[in-house]
Amino acid sequence: MSEGTLNLDEFGDLIERPNAAVRRAAESRRARTGRAPAALGRLDELALWLAAAQGQVPVEPIRSPRLVVFAGDHGIAARGVSGHAPDPVDPAAPADPERGAAGLVRELLDGRGPAAVLAREAGVPVRVVDVSLDCDPAILPDEVTRRRVRRGSAPLDTADAVTLAEAEAAFRLGAAVADEEADAGTDLLVLGDLSVGGTTAAGVLIAALCGTDASVVTGRGGSGIDDLAWMRKCAAVRDGLRHARPALGDQLQLLATAGGADLAAMTGFLLQSAVRRTPVVLDGVVSAACALVGQRVAFRAVDWWIPGHVSGEPGQAKALDRMAMRPLLEQGVTVGGGAGALLALPLVRAAAALAARQPAEPAGGGGEEPGPTASPEDVDLAEAT
Repeated sequence: MSEGTLNLDEFGDLIERPNAAVRRAAESRRARTGRAPAALGRLDELALWLAAAQGQVPVEPIRSPRLVVFAGDHGIAARGVSGHAPDPVDPAAPADPERGAAGLVRELLDGRGPAAVLAREAGVPVRVVDVSLDCDPAILPDEVTRRRVRRGSAPLDTADAVTLAEAEAAFRLGAAVADEEADAGTDLLVLGDLSVGGTTAAGVLIAALCGTDASVVTGRGGSGIDDLAWMRKCAAVRDGLRHARPALGDQLQLLATAGGADLAAMTGFLLQSAVRRTPVVLDGVVSAACALVGQRVAFRAVDWWIPGHVSGEPGQAKALDRMAMRPLLEQGVTVGGGAGALLALPLVRAAAALAARQPAEPAGGGGEEPGPTASPEDVDLAEAT
């Protein structure tokens, strides 16, 4: 393989499932607590997942979670598919950066957005990565991680959203962010997105990968579009799907054709998090679409991710069903930014705390022995390519 060429097939070899032996040991320990098998419902299931991901019994409480949000603008928004987009009646009107994703980023980092409030209440630090915002970088808050691949993505209904080289650069960017978080000791990642037009791109990816029609995956997004905008969005997904189908055999090309830079970065982030054995809580339809692409790349990777909630977006439901994933909550949250996933975080924390701190009877009468511990060597993206 030539230098600079990303081979996604390598992830199939690098990613292993969470440790099955540890999961069995955790299940054995739970049986010795004296509780009925289903007494804590899905909290027990979550605890077993976390133990296998951490590779140890008893599981460690969640101490260092982080919300990581990837931000970008999509040219398809100019078709009038989002309430945050410029007015399609007058596309020549001066661009208002507050109507693009940059305004959503400012709202989050200024502490005004729903995700900002939930993260603050949960004591979760927030990281926003500029992948493809369509604005002057000078207007962004200082806290933004500036890794921009390009300024906005092209309209996916008539052209590739980004070039293949840009998709690769974005994928590597996301993988690098996952490495940085793993190196910093983050023990649970909450994935969010802030985009204008991103749910349209997600709809194209999901429709393409699930072999379904545009209307089946098209919802009203976080901006709550009206019926006319929904029809425009269906048309955009339909046209994007026609353009994307020839790329189905090449997941990186598919991300370039229909996903755009921010979704390519999120896919790289998810896959490299699995390589680094860091569990991820997914948010809405955009992260579900990226997870679906990631599953096509490495089928074992999906075991490292859990959907925090179901938003009511039909595309998300379709993607989660295809991956056989069951969300933790159903609250109909569509605002993005990781808000729905943050709502599920207390459940994950509670599951870990209960499994870590509840006493269990000794195994075999000789004192409780620790379960097997998995400590695979960390593998960075350079080894994956």
